This record gives sequence, structure tokens and C-alpha cells, in this order.
Amino acid sequence: MATTIKGPAIFLAQFAGDAAPFNSLDSICKWAADLGYKGVQIPTWVSSFIDLEKAANSKTYADEIKGVVNSHGLDITELSTHLQGQLIAVHPAYDTAFDGFAPSAVHGNPKARQLWAVETMMNAAKASQNLGLKAHATFSGSLAWPYIYPWPQRPAGLVEEAFDELARRWTPILNAFDEAGVDVCYEIHPGEDLHDGISYEMFLERVNNHPRANLLYDPSHFVLQQLDYLDYIDIYKDRIKAFHVKDAEFNPTGRQGVYGGFQSWVDRAGRFRSIGDGQVDFPAIFAKMAANDFQGWAVLEWECALKHPEDGAREGAELIKSYIIRVTEKAFDDFASGGTDQAANRKMLGL
Repeated sequence: MATTIKGPAIFLAQFAGDAAPFNSLDSICKWAADLGYKGVQIPTWVSSFIDLEKAANSKTYADEIKGVVNSHGLDITELSTHLQGQLIAVHPAYDTAFDGFAPSAVHGNPKARQLWAVETMMNAAKASQNLGLKAHATFSGSLAWPYIYPWPQRPAGLVEEAFDELARRWTPILNAFDEAGVDVCYEIHPGEDLHDGISYEMFLERVNNHPRANLLYDPSHFVLQQLDYLDYIDIYKDRIKAFHVKDAEFNPTGRQGVYGGFQSWVDRAGRFRSIGDGQVDFPAIFAKMAANDFQGWAVLEWECALKHPEDGAREGAELIKSYIIRVTEKAFDDFASGGTDQAANRKMLGL
């Protein structure tokens, strides 16, 4: 039996800010509910929305957070640790850039920063459990990404060692999420070592096909890579446990293609767009997700170099609502059923 996808929901990360209604969980939830959203994905690095450590160690506090969200007729879809998950594995080339994702006390100290990230992920497992959640959104981090294009040729074993180490770092975290009954959903994303299906499979093999090493499906990143995002759903349907509804377009020219020529987002051949403004075939995606019995949420992740975010959020609620397929409880041709039995079937076969 197929399942009707839950939604629309919205990832709050791109909307968090210092001004009302985006500066507190209560006010941003009211804003989201007024737009027609039914769920929110909470970025755990936004301290005005949630204290992750407190949510991990206090069921009472977790219930209070859940109560704030529920008071607006909303549910929490997942917690997100995209920024903290990134810090599980950082190549030295990115140390300075990624220090901004961590507390100042660990800046300039990659080992301490990584330990902080691990502790944060452990808290995310407990907090998700306390909130009654079943899935969690994050990034894998990356050690091999600077070597994505093999020039000069990569030394033998370099990529394998990077993935071996990535698996060593994530296995205890995956085990903690397993104990909490929560799926880790890696957003497959350029910049992460898990950036396409093959790289995910390389990781999955090294964590012994861990039952909690699952996927957050976001087609926008596949448009930018020119990967078949519909075939991907069929290949990984049993591992897709979270879903970002995000649009993109790819318009190559004689001057630039996938790599973008170091241009700003507005000037790249591949760029993110507000949903409905790009090239992603969302009706086809939602049909596959329904047919594959996806039981999670359709969560808007809004990113666009052109449109105002509040317009994107307003339009996104209506578009996702229109994409969601209310699955049928009976076959369309039931009316033509002849109501035959085994004897009749054997007669029709000449037996």
C-alpha cells in the first residue's frame, strides 16, 4: 500500500534571523503555520530555536520545544545538524573556513573541533529520541573532496583511506542513533564526500551497511551534477528517509558548465532556484515517492539567487501541497472486476 507524503513542511535554516518573526521558535512557527505549512525542520545551530544539549539531557525541555511547535498546529519533521555533521571530517584546506561552524573555543584546533562535533551529534541522537523523531538530517563531512578531479593523478589508495577514516568516525555516531531509534539521513551534496550514489555506496560498504546510514533526497544537487534524479529514487528507495523539496536549473553555455567558472550563484550555469522556477520535475518525483511508500515529510529547502525568501516560502507551501498525491485505497479499474474465482480462472485458461 502506498503512503500519502506528509507536508508541506519547511526547513527553517534559511529564514532564521535577528528580526521578528524569524528570531524565535514561537514566532517563526506562527509565520510558517500562517503560510499553510504543517511541519518544520529545525536547524540545531540556531540557539534562538533550540538548545540541543538541553534537549538531549532533559525530556521536559524537549517536550516544551515540541509544545511550542505543536501549539501552532505544526509537527517537528526532523532536527538538522548539517553544519555540525560537516565538522566530523574536514580536510585541512577548509579548516579556516569551517571554523565558523564551531564555537570560538575550538577555533584553530581541528582535533578539538572534531571532538565537539562528535559530542554534538551524540546529543542530536538523544534529542531526536526525546522529541519522538524517527529521522535526522545532516552532512557527512569530507576528507577526499579536494581530490574530486584526478589532476594530478591521485595516489593509489588515497580515496580508499579517506573513506575508511570517514567510516571510522561515523560508526560510533550511527550506533548511537541506532540506540535512539533514529535514522541518520545524509544529504548527498557536492562538497561532501557523500556527493552521489556511488560515493554513498562506498561509505555504506565501510559501515557494514549500517541500518541507520540513510539518505536525505534533494534533487537540486543532482541537477547541478547532471545525475538522473528520478532513477536515483528507484535505486535508493529503501534508504531514502528524508526529503528536501528544492529546485535548480542547469543552463550550460560555450563559456561554462558544471564547474561554474568560479562565478557567483547568479552567474553560474547551474544554480538553485525557488521551487517552480527551475527544471526539477516535481510531479514525477512525488509520484515515485508515493509509489515507493515514502513515509516521511516533503520539506521545502528554499535557496534562490534571485527571488525573495518570503515569496519563495509563500509559493512553496502551495506548490508542495499541489504536488502531494493523496494515494488511492483502491485500484482505478475495480469497477470492471468480474469477481471470478479459481474455477472460473481455470476455465478461462482452458484447463
